[in-house]
Amino acid sequence: MREGGPGPSVTSKALAILGAFTPQKPKLRLMEICRATGLKAPTAHRLLGELVEWGALEKLADGQYRIGLRLWEIGSLSPRSRTLREIARPFMQDLYEATRENVHLAVLRDSQVLYVEKFFGRRSIRIPTHIGERLPLHPTSAGKVLLAFSPPAVQDQVLRSRLQRFTPRTITRPGTLGQILTEVRRTGIATAVEELTMGAFSIAAPIVDGEGRTIAALSLVVRSSPNAPDRMGPAVRTAAHGISRMLAQTPDLDIGA
Repeated sequence: MREGGPGPSVTSKALAILGAFTPQKPKLRLMEICRATGLKAPTAHRLLGELVEWGALEKLADGQYRIGLRLWEIGSLSPRSRTLREIARPFMQDLYEATRENVHLAVLRDSQVLYVEKFFGRRSIRIPTHIGERLPLHPTSAGKVLLAFSPPAVQDQVLRSRLQRFTPRTITRPGTLGQILTEVRRTGIATAVEELTMGAFSIAAPIVDGEGRTIAALSLVVRSSPNAPDRMGPAVRTAAHGISRMLAQTPDLDIGA
């Protein structure tokens, strides 16, 4: 059913509202939502009320809105993310206990790296990553792994695009990035030295399914030091292999493309 004849459906308007919330903007006011979606204030206000009543959103005392718990509950039912995260968590926990540093589980989404799980603590180096956040592929070790083993069309799209610079050490030359991806495919390991955050070194390894397809990446982010690759590489590779082995042994695993 469409509201007011031809035009966006009520469903598409509601989804647009939900899509306006991001890790950078987890709380929004009515007018911010209107600007982000193009909806008129009366329409947005009515839909916001329905989304709050259903539990998809929560309205705070100061008038701002945020994502409600019911969406998290529904999202946790996703077979792919739930299965992958459940299998990966024990290995991620072990890696965190051994290092006390940031451990990430990431997948490829729309030519970006999407973080689906993270372990960290008070001793971990501060980095700008959160569960549910998307970042470009090129400045992170997990992104390089996912890009190196992605379809050629995805690689071409990224290498032909303007590569954003986050720090003075971010690799932004397509030719250099292409050479790095070749090395990642050869070694099965990727690194990023202060490319996203100054003072941070990250190292990642691919997670593969029973057919040998790379479906995710496991990464560890520590403070930069000359011997970080030698110290952390074997641990990350071992944990990624463990997750891959468990995935291969899981019957009827729905991991998508």
